[in-house]
Amino acid sequence: MATQNLDFTGKVVLVTGGTKGVGAGIAQSFLAAGARVLVCGRNAPEALPHADGRQAEFLPADVRDADSLATLFAVIEERCGRLDVVINNAGGSPHVLAGEASPRFHEGIIRLNLIAPLNVAQHANRLMQRQEQGGVIVFIGSISALRPSPGTAAYGAAKAGVLALVTSLAVEWAPKVRVVTVSPGLVRTEQAHLHYGDEAGIAAVAGTIPAGRMASPEDIGNACLYIASPLAGYASGCNLLLHGGGESPAFLAAANSAHQ
Repeated sequence: MATQNLDFTGKVVLVTGGTKGVGAGIAQSFLAAGARVLVCGRNAPEALPHADGRQAEFLPADVRDADSLATLFAVIEERCGRLDVVINNAGGSPHVLAGEASPRFHEGIIRLNLIAPLNVAQHANRLMQRQEQGGVIVFIGSISALRPSPGTAAYGAAKAGVLALVTSLAVEWAPKVRVVTVSPGLVRTEQAHLHYGDEAGIAAVAGTIPAGRMASPEDIGNACLYIASPLAGYASGCNLLLHGGGESPAFLAAANSAHQ
């Protein structure tokens, strides 16, 4: 029964920002589960996500642009005739201290990580409400919404906004459309070195996580498979937190050092 519930054969899934990193891992998980997977981004990648001999389809789109989004969803409806799952993944932020960033920078980060996902969800909901079986909209959140996020303050604030947004959308769009959040902690992607340095730096950071490692994109993809499946059919307005046990409190490390 569980295996059947994780079978997405015949389903259409859109992953925004699904050409690299966490998004590509999510796309591969849904491809492996039998879904027809669409990924969008501003530029076509050199290689598309693939699994089990099947490949994602690329659609050009800038999620920050209203006209681009309208075109994206019109193309999806024309080509596929339906949309069962949306993974609202596109987003991110460079490391910039809040006191040094410009107002324009902050506005851009919030636009990308909060306003754009809301607009994506609005388009998806309009299509899903017309379908007999409705659909599922998954927002990719972040641990940054739940703890201090120095260097990415606006990003953390936007992700905190996503958590509040999801609770409201889940009420407004029920019962046909479920709306949930999946919030990763630290994830090791192909760009991990830009944030954590070389292998020694990555290992040092991983050592602060109770699980002993960072998450992989596949970990996030598996969580999205579950939360979008009938196995989680009663889950809506909630946040699935994936942080490997969180972070060891700094006061414990300080206390241990003092004793030594």
